[in-house]
Amino acid sequence: MRAESVATGAEPPAQTGPPVADVFDTLYRSHTLGLVRLALLLVGDRTTAEDVVQDAFLGLYRGWSRVRDQDKALGYLRTSVVNGCRSVQRARRAAWRRAQRHQQHEPPVWSAEAAALAGEDRREVLTAVARLPRRQREVLALRYYAELGDAEIASVLGVSRGTVSSTASRALAVLARELGAPR
Repeated sequence: MRAESVATGAEPPAQTGPPVADVFDTLYRSHTLGLVRLALLLVGDRTTAEDVVQDAFLGLYRGWSRVRDQDKALGYLRTSVVNGCRSVQRARRAAWRRAQRHQQHEPPVWSAEAAALAGEDRREVLTAVARLPRRQREVLALRYYAELGDAEIASVLGVSRGTVSSTASRALAVLARELGAPR
């Protein structure tokens, strides 16, 4: 068993094509930063975003023997990151509801680090985006941050292209109203 397998508790994937370590090294070096930034937009703090991305890579590694087309690995990672962010948000909502039973407090906000990185002008936009429903946030993050087309977004989220278009349109209309953008 290879050293990576011992650390993760997973059996090494069956090798076909380039060695798995080379494929993962390339994927990790090329896409980790972008995936962490995408997750950061969806969960609001860097540590959680990094954890979500690591879990996505680990899931891909463990299921590598089932991957038929290595060119689709990045799509799998994006989908896994979005789903991981959804899980984090569900857990946060459940924890918040439990805490509400015992005391009143403010809901989670963007971390100080994320707000400092975004700058004062962008903080208002990020706050407005954070108030959008989950799917609208995901569509906008995938479209404008990850620069994916509607077909790719539809694939990542498991919805139709029409749903992506209408969701983006509704989200942008809400943001324009909230931010006072001229029509």
